[in-house]
Amino acid sequence: MNTASDSAAQPRWLSDGEQRVWRAYLHATTLLEDHLDRQLQRDAGMPHIYYGLLVGLAEAPRRRLRMTELAMQAKITRSRLSHAIARLEKNGWVRREDCPSDKRGQFAVLTDEGAEVLRRTAPGHVAAVRQAMFERLSPEQQKALGEIMEIIAEGLQPDEAGADLPWLR
Repeated sequence: MNTASDSAAQPRWLSDGEQRVWRAYLHATTLLEDHLDRQLQRDAGMPHIYYGLLVGLAEAPRRRLRMTELAMQAKITRSRLSHAIARLEKNGWVRREDCPSDKRGQFAVLTDEGAEVLRRTAPGHVAAVRQAMFERLSPEQQKALGEIMEIIAEGLQPDEAGADLPWLR
């Protein structure tokens, strides 16, 4: 007879169909991220994550966000963000400003030079995304993929206090 402790000790392996879906997902996302990184390195000398940070700042009021908010948007740890912002500062694309209401807080601010890099780089990046993803999917597949990714993201981003999320580390 199968007891609760026996079932808890046994892993629930993926079925053959689940394994195919999982491996297809890993394969596609790895190739997509590499494709976008290579395009952005070639066109702007930056990885995809840096481009996303610049976009986040460009879309923010006054082109500035608190570092913690930018880490949350980018879904990365604060230490990874700090390293990325230091590299973007070195390029002259971002600057840091102290937060007047919080001595420990800082803002990341998109510079005019950073905004210009985005202006020049965005058309090629959008073309790369469109070619790699949207041109391969029907409108119905695009809608389904968006809905599926939202469900997965919601499940991985709990609202409760103490959740182990990258930007809280």
